[in-house]
Amino acid sequence: MPNIENNNDDNNNNNDNNNSPSQEQLDREELIEKNGEVVAQNAKHLIHCLNVIGQVEGHYILPPQNKTTKYEHIIPALVAIEQDRSIEGLVIILNTVGGDVEAGLAIAELIAGMKTPTVSLVVGGGHSIGVPLAVSSKKSFIVPSATMTIHPVRMSGTVLGVPQTMSYFDKMQDRIISFVSRNSNMPPERFRELMMNMGELTMDMGTVLDGEAAVSEGLIDSLGGLSDAIEALYELIETSEKRYPDEAADG
Repeated sequence: MPNIENNNDDNNNNNDNNNSPSQEQLDREELIEKNGEVVAQNAKHLIHCLNVIGQVEGHYILPPQNKTTKYEHIIPALVAIEQDRSIEGLVIILNTVGGDVEAGLAIAELIAGMKTPTVSLVVGGGHSIGVPLAVSSKKSFIVPSATMTIHPVRMSGTVLGVPQTMSYFDKMQDRIISFVSRNSNMPPERFRELMMNMGELTMDMGTVLDGEAAVSEGLIDSLGGLSDAIEALYELIETSEKRYPDEAADG
């Protein structure tokens, strides 16, 4: 009887071992489905991919048919990436129409303040509040066919027709312009000029920049694709200072 019990224990251990890879796979798939995140395992460097898609959802829940990036998912993910010593770099893939200004700025500020090497790649579009998100990384890329729309801040819901409302809009736009100019090579005066352009969009103010124009204006660092972004991230990982003092001492 004792032998039978031992065999059952061994079978249970084997079953647990057999189930663990499947569980890991399920966890990975759930991470991709919920947060648009994936960690590259079998690579030269262990990097984390963060996807910013659709509309950046902020303080209000958007309709279920909308593709959204939820800031309550992204913010803790960035905190986890920054303190995880096994993750050596972060690549942010953007294809977003914009969204909540304060939520987008909050995410952008967190990315800009990370010691972890970061690279962003704009594919499809990086519009509206997607612009600060695109320039928040240490190096930014855009594919030639992508576009970026720069336009004034908008507000939905009830708007009071008083001078204080316009003052609020100006302050919000100043925050965006200040962040973009600090994290890119575009002067604040030029960004404001493109934002207030009245001669390009039919139903709105602003400017649409394609990949080449975004680079020539100094908004984005380089024109390139996924392999270029990964190569630049590897270079940042290999040349950047260690994130933690004890890592430098061990090296």
